[in-house]
Amino acid sequence: MDKSKQLHNYELMYILDVTRGEEDIQQLTDKFKALTETNAARYEQELIGKRKLAYRINDMPDGYYVLLKFTSTPDFPKEITRVLGITDGVLRSLVTKVKE
Repeated sequence: MDKSKQLHNYELMYILDVTRGEEDIQQLTDKFKALTETNAARYEQELIGKRKLAYRINDMPDGYYVLLKFTSTPDFPKEITRVLGITDGVLRSLVTKVKE
């Protein structure tokens, strides 16, 4: 079987800029949820909310945390990482492959 077509489980944690306001945060979470719905076989989103950062990012003490769990081919984590990296308002993101 082609390894690029195999499905794997992933977790994506991303942190948004809380100074952008609730409406912007909602738009960004909806954007990444829709992207995941379109490209993943299964997904689950958990809005963790505003939390204190372990260290300041861009001189900000707080961030809005979101956890996405999904199942997809290896191509999608690369794409969503790229999109997160070029989206204003995203402070940090990390995709990890979950052991099965």
